[in-house]
Parts: sequence; structure tokens; C-alpha cells
Amino acid sequence: MFLHHTAGWHNPYNVISQWGRDKRGAVATEFVLGGQSVKGNDNKYDGEIVQAFPEGAYGWHLGENGSQHMHTHSVGIEVCNFSYINDKNQTYAGTNVVDSQIVTLAKPFRGHQRWYRYSDAQIESLRQLILYIANRDNIDVRKGLVEEVRAKGAAGFEFNSDAFYGKIKGMWTHTNTRKDKSDMFPQQELLDMLLSLYDLLFLPNVSHVVVKGH
Repeated sequence: MFLHHTAGWHNPYNVISQWGRDKRGAVATEFVLGGQSVKGNDNKYDGEIVQAFPEGAYGWHLGENGSQHMHTHSVGIEVCNFSYINDKNQTYAGTNVVDSQIVTLAKPFRGHQRWYRYSDAQIESLRQLILYIANRDNIDVRKGLVEEVRAKGAAGFEFNSDAFYGKIKGMWTHTNTRKDKSDMFPQQELLDMLLSLYDLLFLPNVSHVVVKGH
């Protein structure tokens, strides 16, 4: 399982529609998780989970890596998020961001310290979706990223050769497999959620989450 963020707007349906118009081919993840508008005026999609294509299909979501086998044998989740924020409180696209949706990390990550916050609703929906996929596809999501975070904290999000070559099956972020990517970033609330997964003696059987089709 791989965690991503979109580096774009909050509407998950628009993300999927854009993929459908992409001339490069089947670039997509199975699930997209909606968020809040950077303008602070639209929470309609915050935490909403949308399934982009049917279970059993796959999309190209990792780019160049050490094991192309992972494209067809992994599940991707995209979280709607605008990524890093500049000193003018703007996204990389120049859109102004409300202060309440900006988080400052304890240390810079991938060259940036200020980021667009993953909302509480997104993190909780992501937790439920991770457990749902873990049970559906028999994935031990405590392997990989969660173990790295437990050992290294925020540094667990950095590049990892075992993730790049597909040596450890479990859950990773895009940043674990690519040095040039920024999705996802180690926001403290996200770290806490991931660590809570490790503390489970067994993965609860989350057989259903509210997933909307596109």
C-alpha cells in the first residue's frame, strides 16, 4: 500500500476526472480522499473517500522505481492536499492559504518547513481506509513506514531503498520510494495515527468504510 497526496485542490471527484483526461495513460490510485479548500470556504469533501476504479484493477502511481512489479501489485491512496506553503502563505501555484490550514514542522522536510495541513477528518478517514484495505488485501500495514516512524520519527518518511526495490511488503509513502517527491510529509498528527497502528495487537476487521464511487 502506498500513501500519496495530490499537490492540488480539495475535490476528489475533480482529481479523478482530470486523470481520465490525462494523455499519459493510466495514472491513478484506487482511492482519493477529499479535503478542505485552501480558501477556507469549503469543507464539503473533507474526509470523503472516493474509489476511482474497481477493486482488482491498478493505476500507475509510483513513477520510476526499482520494482515496476509494485505498480500492479499495490494499492494507492491519494489525499487531496496542496503540499508545501511558501513564506507568503501561498501554495506553489500562488493561491493564498488561510492561516489555520498551515502547519510548521519541527524540522524541514524535502527542503520545506511550512505545509498545507492534513485535516483531522482526512487523517481519521485515512486510518479507517488503511485498516479496510489491510483486511481486504491481507496487508500488514505495520511493516514498512510504520516501523520506520517508530524507529526514526519524522525521518521515517525519507527515501528507503527497501521500499524502492519492493523488498518489504507493507505500507509506504511516495517519499520512501522517490527522493524527488514530497508526498506525504510527516505532520505530527499523521505520525501519531501511524504509530497507533503499530500499537494494535491485531488489525481490527474493518470490513466496511463509506466509499463513494466515481
